[in-house]
Amino acid sequence: MTPGPDAYGPTLAGAAILVVDDEPGMRNFLVKILEPRVRVVAQAASPVEATALLDQAHFDLVILDNVMPGKTGLDWVAEQKAKGFFADTIMITAYADLETAIQALRAGVSDFVLKPFRANQILNAVARTLDRKFLARDNTLLKHALEVDAGTRGQLLGKSPALNEVRDMLVRLAPLPTPVLFSGATGTGKEIAARTLHAMSDRVDKPFVAVNCATIAPDRIAHELFGVVEGGETRSAGLFLLAEGGTLFLDEVAQMPEQVQAALLRVLEDQRVRPVGAERDIPLDLRFLFATNADLAEAVEAGTFRADLYHRINVVNVAMPLLRERSEDIVELAALFTGQFATSLGMPKLELDEETLLKLRRYDWPGNVRELRNLIERSVILGAFPDEFRGAGQVTGAEAIENLELVTQRHIMHVLDQCDGNRAEAARRLGVSRKTIDRKVAGWAV
Repeated sequence: MTPGPDAYGPTLAGAAILVVDDEPGMRNFLVKILEPRVRVVAQAASPVEATALLDQAHFDLVILDNVMPGKTGLDWVAEQKAKGFFADTIMITAYADLETAIQALRAGVSDFVLKPFRANQILNAVARTLDRKFLARDNTLLKHALEVDAGTRGQLLGKSPALNEVRDMLVRLAPLPTPVLFSGATGTGKEIAARTLHAMSDRVDKPFVAVNCATIAPDRIAHELFGVVEGGETRSAGLFLLAEGGTLFLDEVAQMPEQVQAALLRVLEDQRVRPVGAERDIPLDLRFLFATNADLAEAVEAGTFRADLYHRINVVNVAMPLLRERSEDIVELAALFTGQFATSLGMPKLELDEETLLKLRRYDWPGNVRELRNLIERSVILGAFPDEFRGAGQVTGAEAIENLELVTQRHIMHVLDQCDGNRAEAARRLGVSRKTIDRKVAGWAV
């Protein structure tokens, strides 16, 4: 009895498989049992047809007959690896001997299934091979992720109008394949916004791969992104291929070397990637997101960034606001980070009193959310805020955060700071009388 479509779970569900066999009956049998279980299954009657299909689409797995007219499956695999072939392979054959098995192992064949076989035998082999393949991919991506700043993971928090504008734009962009450029100063949350966009899209179950172009050596970045094929024996899938079906986020894109900029432009225009040393352009299914804290238009003028690439990635620009432009969110963020770090570090939670919250709200935060987060982490570790933020207030907890008079005080004092203490201008911005400002400030004695 053949297992049902759900018996092998999500391992098969997202896979693209190519069946190569000169026997129509065998191809039809394999397609029939695979089609309900996988994302894509294609078939080829010869190595020539299979080569043409590889030039048109990316496959996770090839199920390959060894004995075919004109060329053996093993010869075809060796030939494709020299061109650029990153699919895993299951060999099926009725003629099994020790020499063939050794050749298959040397060729990098993942599994070996003898004809005749039952449906559950080939399905088990497919599931095993894909499990190993996706586990290796996930381990590589995890290793890569551990090398980037862990502080970039989190939620897009805050209820300010400036941040709500960003959220609204992400909602509009989520279902589209359009490249997006996130701009803004360091620490404004560009990667968090990119991760949020990925989570809103239909690619949420596929990889999100973040690459900081400034942290990869210029002579290594092409290998890291595009992959490499050396003599047909050594292959390394780049981050583009590892992110297949998902989202690739290129941060600090202004730091990308010029020769890589040219290669990236070709990838964006053709949706195909050629690994270093390969002879084949491999089709890609990727959503591209970019980020920079530099002025790319100025970089184009200075000749350090290609104008054609700039126009290709700057289809939609999401400008991330400075923290001082969304100062309404500072108190919420401080309270959240305080609780998070107390839990993750196993330290006592710091109490936020009204004086500390007022000082946090009035500070300019040149390092934006990242600076606030780092300050809270350091303060939780040390058990107290630095002197410039330490308060001696009597109101703490939810009351300090939500009390209307304290919320009003923080807002008015923030606007006064923006106006350099000009009470008339602050009153105009707030839509109240100058006397109201004078009375409030006198009552607060700040």
